[in-house]
Amino acid sequence: MTDPLPLLRAMFERAVAVADPMQSLAVHLPPRPEGRLVVIGAGKASARMAEAVEAVYGPCEGLVITRYGYGRPCTGIEIVEAAHPVPDTSGMQATARMLDLVAGLGEADMVLALISGGASSLLVQPAGTMTLTEKQAVNAALLASGAPIGKMNLLRKHLSRVKGGQLAAAAYPARMLALMISDVPGDDPAMIGSGPTVGEASTPEDARAIVAAYGIDLPASAQAVLDAKTGVIAPGDARLSKVENVIYAAPAQSLEAAAEIARAEGIEVRSLGDALEGEAREVARDHAAEARAVQATLKPGAAPVLLLSGGELTVTRRGDGVGGPNAEYALALALALDGAPGIHAIACDTDGVDGAAEVAGAVIHPGTLARAAKCGADPQHALDRNDAHSFFAALDDQVVPGPTLTNVNDFRAILIAPA
Repeated sequence: MTDPLPLLRAMFERAVAVADPMQSLAVHLPPRPEGRLVVIGAGKASARMAEAVEAVYGPCEGLVITRYGYGRPCTGIEIVEAAHPVPDTSGMQATARMLDLVAGLGEADMVLALISGGASSLLVQPAGTMTLTEKQAVNAALLASGAPIGKMNLLRKHLSRVKGGQLAAAAYPARMLALMISDVPGDDPAMIGSGPTVGEASTPEDARAIVAAYGIDLPASAQAVLDAKTGVIAPGDARLSKVENVIYAAPAQSLEAAAEIARAEGIEVRSLGDALEGEAREVARDHAAEARAVQATLKPGAAPVLLLSGGELTVTRRGDGVGGPNAEYALALALALDGAPGIHAIACDTDGVDGAAEVAGAVIHPGTLARAAKCGADPQHALDRNDAHSFFAALDDQVVPGPTLTNVNDFRAILIAPA
């Protein structure tokens, strides 16, 4: 078998590569329409998606919002960079311009919407009398709450003028094709970017229940929105009748691409699922137990086993450190494995950003804890402080690919050899 850590990194790189819009989007584009074509979009992959569109169609009219540092050169489509995961003025102003761009379109016109993970923070038009500062406070509270991404996005929809189908409704009666890269467990289009082009069946009561369940402190203006009838568009609304939503890249495809690399090395691949959710440290402990159980069944000379999983884990913030779900998973996994021989792992976010840090994640190996002891890094203290990025930085075991220009969520792989 090839050296485990470079092999694991190669699997991650392959998972990212197959979700690159320049490699995967073109075949999903229809012939360029004869009428007016307007390209809009938001998300960490949206600028790369726009670049892929213009590679096929040539210069296009449009506006796309992406994360700072994720812009790409386009000839006609304007690329605006804004803040993620906590929105800023740039995102709010660009969203207002996007709504103006699609207003007044006719039945002969077509809107191509490019939606990927991150759109929830980049498409910013607060509902009611909420200010941007109040919207930022809500987002920060959500990120620290430990709520799963689906519940975060449900609440975001009801506090927005653009999510939950409202962007699509603004473009009616033009027809719309929304091409999406999924970053949500279960690949539900209504959850990708908080579903700006997809109808929403939930109610303000559902949103209030999430606030109560996770102890989210809302400003009075946000509570007032939830106490009234919010603007989300019901799935059967006529304004959504001309919208087609297509998920063309998803976590399962990326995991399978990584699995092909492993099988070529004679490794048995077992999937733990592409839609896992839960607290990162708790899932890590479960996976450590699974890895030990698998290893106990392997006889000397047996083929190694790879446990692959995707989805989106969460972190309930308890300390003041710098971390993210993937690094925290890796740290908790290392602690639970306690130096078990023959077990190596990688955990990374495919967008290249784990939490708010410009780091995708980390790798671990049987010597992780011993090396930490030599350099004075305390793994349990780091976990208690949610300081996993600092811990792995001290060991030089971070994975830092830079902007990947795509996003199919978490990538986790545990490689198990006979002890």
